[in-house]
Amino acid sequence: MRNPFVMDCGEFHVNYKQDMAIWKITRVRLRVFILLAVFAVFPMFASDYIIGLATLCGIAAIGAIGLNILTGFTGQISIGVGAFLGVGGYTSAILTAKLGLSFWIAMPTAGIVTAIVGGLFGLPSLRLKGLYLAIATLAAQVIILFVISRWDALTGGTAGMVLSRPELGSFVFYSERSYYYLMFVVLVITAIFTLNLFRSRVGRAFIAVRDRDVAAEVMGIDLFKYKVLAFIVSSFFVGIAGALLGHYTMVVSPELYSITVSIEYLAIILVGGLGSVFGSIYGAVFITLLPVVLRSGVEMMSGVFPDLSAVLIGMKEVVFGLVIILFLIYEPQGLAKIWKNIKDYFKLWPFSY
Repeated sequence: MRNPFVMDCGEFHVNYKQDMAIWKITRVRLRVFILLAVFAVFPMFASDYIIGLATLCGIAAIGAIGLNILTGFTGQISIGVGAFLGVGGYTSAILTAKLGLSFWIAMPTAGIVTAIVGGLFGLPSLRLKGLYLAIATLAAQVIILFVISRWDALTGGTAGMVLSRPELGSFVFYSERSYYYLMFVVLVITAIFTLNLFRSRVGRAFIAVRDRDVAAEVMGIDLFKYKVLAFIVSSFFVGIAGALLGHYTMVVSPELYSITVSIEYLAIILVGGLGSVFGSIYGAVFITLLPVVLRSGVEMMSGVFPDLSAVLIGMKEVVFGLVIILFLIYEPQGLAKIWKNIKDYFKLWPFSY
């Protein structure tokens, strides 16, 4: 009989199914199920304010996973994710508020419309790469926001549109707890799909394009097809996140999808870890909660130094930028790598090697 207190001395895979499993070790699978259970029961014990923050973190994680598919896994930089969020949010708003369709039809449709728009702006990716592609996606940000702001008859212009919370029969997802569970289900589906995507031929082609596009083309990978496909898949999830965010805040307006939002999403995947699904989630939590923590710190310091409150409020932006710079310098692989280092340390503990 196996001793439950003795760890395996290695990972031994005796067939292809075991080798391709997402979580290869029983202990890791058990840990994932426990974490899912913890996050499922978490709203039972938390206040509405904490649940609201968790919902925003989860929606940001869905969009960040989408951006990581494009930038982290395929190597195609995009700084137009803010506008793609807007496409998702406005599409769902138009379908539900103007056409009277159900949220359950509007949300996937918002993802599909955003995927089509993302694919169109991804067409230059065959000819452009690096900084030039980044500028092309910046043009997408400008063009999309211009259309949203000026097409008053459809989008409401700069005034924006008002949305309602989703309904399922007679049940309305109006409470923070119910919307958290909606976000949680979508986030789990997004994470599982993405983890499986990179076990497939398409996912491996994305990674090959990122690592060495010329070698990938020599191996028979159609660069144009897979680069545009990466834009489409990425934009789909960003559009889903945009629809969820729009119905959560119950308003969409152009200023909510500015270039600042695009930079925040880039910061999420940089801090969390490029090419990591769970890094996207870690980064979303970190970047979403960082301003909240800084604001709390400023309020505490304002009580001690009331004359410095204005200066401390201004310092929040400085600290925000400083944290990102420190991550880029000392841990470019982000929070995902830090978490891996911690696990590796305790795997060998109490021995150093």
